[in-house]
Amino acid sequence: MSDVHTMTGAAEAEPPLRLIQEITRQRRELERAEEAAVRRARVAGYSWQAIAMSLGVSKQAVHKKYGRR
Repeated sequence: MSDVHTMTGAAEAEPPLRLIQEITRQRRELERAEEAAVRRARVAGYSWQAIAMSLGVSKQAVHKKYGRR
């Protein structure tokens, strides 16, 4: 089963605020992992366009988010 289904089941067992905190923690972890992957792709020579296509966003959006780091 997917994590969403797991979290839905967990929602019934956990207090709502604790569930929100866990979702927020996971989101931050995913954002850090995405940033690292984008950085690795750039170091490997991939274009902003190729990275944007992989993320399902525009080249401008990915460059704005990660281009100046």
